[in-house]
Amino acid sequence: MKDILYKNTKISYSDTGKGTAIVLLHGFLENKTMWQDFIPELSLKNRIITIDLLGHGETECLGYVHSMEDNADVVHEVLSNLRIRKAVFVGHSMGGYVALAFAELFPESIKGLVLLNSTSRADSDERKANRDRAIVAVKQNYASFIRMSIANLFSEDNREKLIDEIEKVKTEALKTPLQGIVASLEGMKIRKDREVLLHLTPYPKLLILGEKDPVLNLVETKEQIENTTVQLVTFPDGHMSTIENKKELLKVLSLFFKNI
Repeated sequence: MKDILYKNTKISYSDTGKGTAIVLLHGFLENKTMWQDFIPELSLKNRIITIDLLGHGETECLGYVHSMEDNADVVHEVLSNLRIRKAVFVGHSMGGYVALAFAELFPESIKGLVLLNSTSRADSDERKANRDRAIVAVKQNYASFIRMSIANLFSEDNREKLIDEIEKVKTEALKTPLQGIVASLEGMKIRKDREVLLHLTPYPKLLILGEKDPVLNLVETKEQIENTTVQLVTFPDGHMSTIENKKELLKVLSLFFKNI
């Protein structure tokens, strides 16, 4: 693992392999270790960069609201440091929001975009209210909030089946500091709608969704890519395709990267 300083804040990242630069961005309550099973194969033909977003993993907090733009600036700083001018982005959930913010701020740096269990739309009023409730809940009982939040990301059928995997995700999630959790919830709540990027950008795009995703409605999310060139792949499970559909996802990503 390597790190740089950005605005006096430690940013942690990894850099493996040679070839086309691929940036893998984790989601809320996750960190760059979520990609560790993907790096060995993907780095055979590509240069794989993973980054801990603000207030997650080994990256420190930067204030009390971590906007998606703040995170995009962090990603840009890492890539500039590595002298990478263009990259393919894969963003899981909140990582997808960061990738979209990056695509808006630095359009010339994007070679391809994968939204994994993610959406280009802003939070609805209902989701904003849910984020406010989550902020109260995590301040009241940090550990139980995290354990419940993680379990709720998997499809119901998998909650028993993948119990060991889910425990590992919870262990990593419990390393996320309270400030990082609240700052990310505040940041997601105020994020912009970036659906227009799915329609007007020239690079290849792929949307990967879970049919039984408990936090992202499949039908609504699919609407965003009507009349676009965005490719769609759906898996039969929940929000955690990196775990619930690991083998299939690896194949889908490898093929997408190969064709860019």
